[in-house]
Amino acid sequence: MDGAYYRAIQLEHFAKTFREATQLVSLPQRAPQAGQIRVRNIWCGVNGIFDTQLARNAIGYIDVATPSLTGVEALGIVEAVGDGVENFAVGDAAVTVQFRGGYREGNTDRESSFAKVPTPSRDWLTLASTGVSAAIALEHVGALKDGETVAVSAAAGGVGHIIVQLAKLRGCRVIAICGGPNKAAFIKSLGADRVIDYRAEDIGAVLRDEYPDAIDVAIDTVGGIVFDAFLENLAPLGRLVVAGAASDLDGAPEAVTGPRVAHQIYFKGASIRGFMNGRLTELWPAARARLFAMHAEGKLTLKFDSEPFEGLEHVYDAIDRLLSSQSIGKVVVKLGDA
Repeated sequence: MDGAYYRAIQLEHFAKTFREATQLVSLPQRAPQAGQIRVRNIWCGVNGIFDTQLARNAIGYIDVATPSLTGVEALGIVEAVGDGVENFAVGDAAVTVQFRGGYREGNTDRESSFAKVPTPSRDWLTLASTGVSAAIALEHVGALKDGETVAVSAAAGGVGHIIVQLAKLRGCRVIAICGGPNKAAFIKSLGADRVIDYRAEDIGAVLRDEYPDAIDVAIDTVGGIVFDAFLENLAPLGRLVVAGAASDLDGAPEAVTGPRVAHQIYFKGASIRGFMNGRLTELWPAARARLFAMHAEGKLTLKFDSEPFEGLEHVYDAIDRLLSSQSIGKVVVKLGDA
């Protein structure tokens, strides 16, 4: 194995975009030490907003130094195991959802940094990170109850389309927000009860007219006018889960002059809750196991964006695709063959 190398995307300095802040590097392949496994990656998942925040050193819960490897999600095949490894054998499929484990063609790390999956399929990659995020945001942070009314922004995205399905499986009424007729048709096919195409309808007006004070759980990854519309129409004891603020990526957060949030939630007994998956790692294994079982039983449909990306160098294009708001479903990059 002497002389073997793999490629990775490395953060070199902080900049406005991920493309400007990083470069492709070649790193020596390491033999696994005791308790470690070596994985050859086949797929990686793209997280464009996280990647952009990383490039700008704007992730509050991670102390990022440069140079540093990047990416969160990757799935591959175990090529070698170190002494004492108990849960993996050569040939097993393994997924990592740890920061710095994603945008790289190979990965040697502790076996505890990986989870075993049935096959080297992008389905398991998606469920192990994006699916876990959807489940924990909706069911743990959002404290979902059967039959409630759920609203979700960016519903045709990787997280959003899974939230729609999880809510419908609980007998909920789902209000889904997305942009464009193709996304709207896709979300309708998943059973959403009301799809609001923000390019054709006013989100706030629709919610005020059709769902006044009726939203039990809202999952928002956009912010801005979507957050405002969800907040205004929370039901008594409703929960608004902030899982991102994509609308702030183009500049500083919007300065809002108006009634304090306290006045909008106090008399309803409603709440606003922050969701950051990286702070809830103890919940990941149980959520992952449950989602894997649901998928194996045919209860969850996974949608992948129609634009194919192959090769580590095309991670940049995949990030641009996701940030363009054109993608539908999960954006992934193929890194190699199984």
